[in-house]
Amino acid sequence: MTGGSARAAGPARAAGAPWAEFGRQLRSLRRAAGLTQLQLGLRVGYHHSAVSKLEAGLREPPVGLVRRLDAVLETGGELAAIVAAPREVPGRPGRLPADPALFAPLPGADAPAGQGAPDSRMWPARLPAEGLACPLHGTAGCAVPDPGELPALLDGPGPAGGGPAWGTGGTAAVAEAELLHGLTAVLACLIREAFRREGRVTAVEGLLRALARWAGEVNSAGRLPYGQLRLGAQYAQVAGRLRMERGQIGVAMAWFGHGLRWADAVQDASARATLLSDMCTLVRLDGDPSLMLGYAQGIGAVDARRRWMATLSDLYQARGHALAGDAGECRRHISLARRGFARIGPQDHLEAPWMAGAEGAMRVDSAIGGALRDLAVATGDRAAARRAVDATARSRAQVPPQMRGARLLLTLRLADSWACAGDPGAAVALASEVLPEAVRSRESMVTAELRGLHSRLTGRWADLPEVRAYRERLLDAGE
Repeated sequence: MTGGSARAAGPARAAGAPWAEFGRQLRSLRRAAGLTQLQLGLRVGYHHSAVSKLEAGLREPPVGLVRRLDAVLETGGELAAIVAAPREVPGRPGRLPADPALFAPLPGADAPAGQGAPDSRMWPARLPAEGLACPLHGTAGCAVPDPGELPALLDGPGPAGGGPAWGTGGTAAVAEAELLHGLTAVLACLIREAFRREGRVTAVEGLLRALARWAGEVNSAGRLPYGQLRLGAQYAQVAGRLRMERGQIGVAMAWFGHGLRWADAVQDASARATLLSDMCTLVRLDGDPSLMLGYAQGIGAVDARRRWMATLSDLYQARGHALAGDAGECRRHISLARRGFARIGPQDHLEAPWMAGAEGAMRVDSAIGGALRDLAVATGDRAAARRAVDATARSRAQVPPQMRGARLLLTLRLADSWACAGDPGAAVALASEVLPEAVRSRESMVTAELRGLHSRLTGRWADLPEVRAYRERLLDAGE
């Protein structure tokens, strides 16, 4: 028997533990490469606990991860060969087992009656829209159905006791592609509405749970629910962001975790990178620089050829190093991010339109300003704070009028940067413009900025008349 035949036969012998052979081989290859589980996890963009579970044979390896493991460990495709080998699955002959977590119970809730339908005035004509590409055809420019064609599917009874009637029992009248196009358009509308209507988070989650049930039905019928999982990853990202903005960190992380699993299952590199970026933001709110750096490095490991991913990775690494007080590494990654952003090209703009033009420059300056402000807080470096003032002011000047939440956050960050630079008067003057709105805001990132600014002002300059007046206005705004 040849070596290749022996490998192919290995999993079949491991009855009851179909991934044991994969785990044993992964452990052997990792040790031969001189890597720890933590080091390997960082190189492929996964937490070290996931590597541990794979080596123990406790879970099915996602296809995208297998490719990255083969590349990092330089195996010549050995791990992919193990995954591709046929194996016995009780009750489902000839099928590869699904990751048991892929269709696990989901957080959130179904939308209340009347909450699922979007505002038709915000309905896009084509995809991509709001940065959402077609889950089947990418950035090909797919047309979307008229919103009037979807209400019955969005509001009707469906499988598993509620939700839309999608899947094997409810899509006879609507082609699968049309429904996926329409649901992507729905999500674009919900994104546009989300910051004006508090209840939209439940609408997103309700549709997402029904979408996951549909994906489960397609999978049970013996077909990979490719479009459903790609769209599910996009819905999960929006749901996680909305929960994060409301300070519901645990629910947000759960949604991001589901989104990552779905993105891996269909090898959606763009979704994986942006989900990891949101996880960076989440752990930054908890002040965890080491975990943030792990996720940030994971963004760059998704695909080093995509410049927008490398730029995003450097921006988040800069902020992680700033939180840790490492000025040299923070500045190095800021320089790398600026150079990377200058080299972003048309293909990057198709995949990440929010990194193009003035909007991209606004986001880069915002991230750099945040990193320099965090560095000033950690080290007391007023020169870093003055550079934070410059970057944040540039970003704030480019915020479109409809992005009120972004302008509020950047105004507070600019005020805090002035405080870190030693100018409490400028900080108070800026903060006073938005104080009532900031106090009323329920967004966790705005709350964090306001808390940091308050700490800086009252900790250093509590006796200054302008700071005392600021504290009085803050109390009045909270009444």
